[in-house]
Parts: sequence; structure tokens; C-alpha cells
Amino acid sequence: MSTTPGNTIPYPLAEVNGLLEPGPVVLLSTRHHGRPNVMTLSWLTMLEFEPPLVGCVISKRDHSFAAVEASGECVINIPTLELADAVVGCGNTSGTDTDKFATFGLTPLPASQVQAPLIAECFANLECRVVDPSMVSRYGLFVLEVVRAWIKPDIKNHPTLHHRGHGAFMLAGETIALPSKMK
Repeated sequence: MSTTPGNTIPYPLAEVNGLLEPGPVVLLSTRHHGRPNVMTLSWLTMLEFEPPLVGCVISKRDHSFAAVEASGECVINIPTLELADAVVGCGNTSGTDTDKFATFGLTPLPASQVQAPLIAECFANLECRVVDPSMVSRYGLFVLEVVRAWIKPDIKNHPTLHHRGHGAFMLAGETIALPSKMK
């Protein structure tokens, strides 16, 4: 028997991800068998500050899963609103049969610590190595260490995209400063 607390109504469990949206949508780039690829990814979260560790979930059905699993590395590229069409396009196409860099007008650049390429059009790029593969087979969860980070200082206002599910996105909002004891 279920009850409805207060003024609430039941919410579909399949749509909970839109409520807990973990962070900005990123373009995850890889290199596998000498071929670069990029996928859209929104399931990632910070796990630790120093060294910076990121947890990201990649479905075994995605072409990039095998690339990250085999190479042990990738680049998390953070796009802004201007790349919305490329973000959606990369998310709706498979790297198995599509050169997403050429198709969506993205420019691969060499990274300094990993073989996967940076994406020139993104405002930030995080070169990563897999440091804990223990949850990959069960959950598709890769624990990545950021080994080098790049940012474009000339891009001051960088509205990032946040996936709400089923093709709906929101933009990062206004930044406010509140008192903090964090250094």
C-alpha cells in the first residue's frame, strides 16, 4: 500500500536521472586501434580533489566502452552551449560507423599525457587515466585520475549543458558566492 506524502505525486523511476543530473554533459574522446572517437556523456561525478578523481559510467553498449577499457585512458572535454548540436549529434550516432570529428566539425588536438585527443572547440579538456577498474564489469563505472587539465582563459562565460533526460537540457545558471571554509 502506498501513500502520498504532503502535496506530492508519484514520479516515474525511469526519469529520476533528470532530477539528480550529476554535472555538465561532456564529450569523452578516446583512441582505439589508432582511430579517434568521441561520445556524449553525462554520467560522471567528482570522487576526490587531490589527485582529482572522476567516476564515469559508460554503457557496455557504447563503442567508447571498449576503447577506454582497452587503452585505460580518455579525455573529458567540456563543451559550452555553442557546441549543443555537436553534443546531441555525437550522442545520437555510433563511432562504429561514423567519424564524429569530421561529421560534427570537431577538431582533434594531441594531448600531452594520453593518446586520446583533446577537442579544440571545448573550453576545458581533462586528460585522464583509469586508476580503478574494479567496478567496470559490474557497473560500467570507470574511476579516472585527471593527469593534465587545460582551460581556455579567454572564455569567461561558459554556460555548460546539463542533461535532464529524453532530449531535454538546461544551462548552468548564475554563479553566486557564499561563505565557505573550504580552501
